[in-house]
Amino acid sequence: MAKSADRLQTMVQPSVEALGFEFVGLDYRAQGRHSLLRIYIDAEQGINVDDCALVSRQVSAVLDVEDPITGEYTLEVSSPGIERPLFTAEHYRAYVGERLEIRTTVPVDGRRNFVGTLAAADDDAVDVEIDGQVYKLALIQIDRARLKPQF
Repeated sequence: MAKSADRLQTMVQPSVEALGFEFVGLDYRAQGRHSLLRIYIDAEQGINVDDCALVSRQVSAVLDVEDPITGEYTLEVSSPGIERPLFTAEHYRAYVGERLEIRTTVPVDGRRNFVGTLAAADDDAVDVEIDGQVYKLALIQIDRARLKPQF
């Protein structure tokens, strides 16, 4: 599935950036006949519904030509929001000290779900502190991650 997401990113990222938006990342979930492609965009002034619609039209045109997804799928374009998804090592480094939620692809120390403070991040792994214990998670083991702000 990672190869599919990488291929999709290679196709859509230039279109998003050509429109003047930051390509934050994408989440592709192949779910039989009901697959989902969610693209996250951002901009200094924030994102509104018209921005999402503009990117959606552009990306749809690219995907119609390239046809990388077999079968039907839903395309969603969204701002990252307050529970911002984290995709790259740079994203993790920018949010060291913040609370986040991570789901891994395989169990690490007997668990797949981690909610805690991002203690450190480098190009290959992150350290998540939960109740005084630090878990080292390789980036390639992370299925999805997002900020979990506390109010």
